[in-house]
Amino acid sequence: MSLTADEAAATRDELQKNFDLAGVSLERAAKDLHSTPEHIQAVLNLHPARIEEPWILRNYLFKQILAQEKEPYPFSKLIGDPKRFGFLNDQFIDQGQLA
Repeated sequence: MSLTADEAAATRDELQKNFDLAGVSLERAAKDLHSTPEHIQAVLNLHPARIEEPWILRNYLFKQILAQEKEPYPFSKLIGDPKRFGFLNDQFIDQGQLA
């Protein structure tokens, strides 16, 4: 799934809004996702090491936000079940860890 420039900009904005809403630091997200703060920032900027990583970050942020009984900011492209996309490795997504 490739995104147009406008779709990518919207997805970056949506990820950042949910990250801010979750109220976690880059360091905490990195620890929780077995990664580094720099890598978390790269995924937020849509420069992931793997195509599945924005989905992993999205799922993580949703869990953090819902645990606080808040409503996540809606996504325009990272929607639904990623298993419906045959090109994504759903087992990697289910592990919940970034590369």
